Amino acid sequence: MSGFLFHETVFGPVMSRRLGVSLGINLLPVDYKYCTFNCVYCECGWTHKKPEGGGGLPGRQEVKELLEKKLKSLKENGQAPDAITFAGNGEPTIHPDFPEVIKDTISLRDQYYPESKITVLSNASMLHRKQVFDALLSVDNNIQKLDAGSEKVFQLINQAAGKLTLGQVVEQLCLFSGKLIVQTLFLRGTHNGTFIDNTTDDEIEAWIKLLVKINPEYVMIYSIDRATPEQDLQKISFEKLSEIAEIVNRAGIKTKVFG
Repeated sequence: MSGFLFHETVFGPVMSRRLGVSLGINLLPVDYKYCTFNCVYCECGWTHKKPEGGGGLPGRQEVKELLEKKLKSLKENGQAPDAITFAGNGEPTIHPDFPEVIKDTISLRDQYYPESKITVLSNASMLHRKQVFDALLSVDNNIQKLDAGSEKVFQLINQAAGKLTLGQVVEQLCLFSGKLIVQTLFLRGTHNGTFIDNTTDDEIEAWIKLLVKINPEYVMIYSIDRATPEQDLQKISFEKLSEIAEIVNRAGIKTKVFG
């Protein structure tokens, strides 16, 4: 499957099941996915390009101008976004000017829509870069991915580039001292002949232990919503997601379930 791509740098607003009316910012190329992960469920398809260099990425000034143009248009039409969300065709924090773009976005948000929440959807792979880490601390919704409780399942689901380990991801997430939201997608299925299931009792127990260490504001629990590159995957029912959420709640961590 080729995947669903965002063909604009600033897109929407769209109705998000998690964020409400969301104006999107895609800091990645508009014609292919550019990411440090190769998640089996990613709506953008498989990662074919190595995340090296900056070819095809929009420049800082271009992003600023496009965002201001869109915000002016929304203002003129009486539309107010609930969120300004960095998502798009891969991992937004790859962009070399990500920290500066965040500063520009905060300034424009404050000027046009001070009530809108600046949101970043990230896979936590670039947190070792201090400027990226600090920029994420400055946004309203710092949403970080954690799809597994064990190294084996982490590698099966997320297929991280290089030698990134789950332990390294968790270590970085802990440094936020609770100023983050964790998002977890649950699934089961088969990839390259290997069965994957991050809803087993053992996996949930290991995942919750990591959540307790990370201590996020809350956890977003959800499942597949669009077509996936690996076609042999199953969506987890809302009832099962709710059961998982109840276990998390008993561990003292708030959850929100999205079917």
